Amino acid sequence: MNQYSYDEIDIGHKESFEVTITEKMLDSFKSITGDCNPLHADAGYAKSEGYEGRVAYGMLTASFMSTLAGVYIPGERSLIKESKIKFAKPVYPGETISVEGEVTDKNETFHMIVLKVTMKNEKGEKVLRGSMDVMIRQAK
Repeated sequence: MNQYSYDEIDIGHKESFEVTITEKMLDSFKSITGDCNPLHADAGYAKSEGYEGRVAYGMLTASFMSTLAGVYIPGERSLIKESKIKFAKPVYPGETISVEGEVTDKNETFHMIVLKVTMKNEKGEKVLRGSMDVMIRQAK
């Protein structure tokens, strides 16, 4: 886990990681949230609707924005204040998603950074784009 302070981060700073979406993740998300929409829970139904199979919950995919801020940039001192998300393509179990954040702005008054977030599948296609305002708490 990174522990960047506000002063250690510059505009243009990037961090990234990869995550493979699994059937178990979808099942756990369903159990936690109670979202039993068959598009996410039933491969046969999803295929009948024109998809390759079960579609990962958009908010499951988006949840890795929290990992980006909380583990990678800035890491331990992060506190997400706002997120904006656009889902570009469906994500399926078995796909490995690359998650990248880039600092596009800094606010000295509030010790806040703006992260541009891009997630891509193995084919290099954007599956999610967004941004986050992340406050960087000061070390005690």
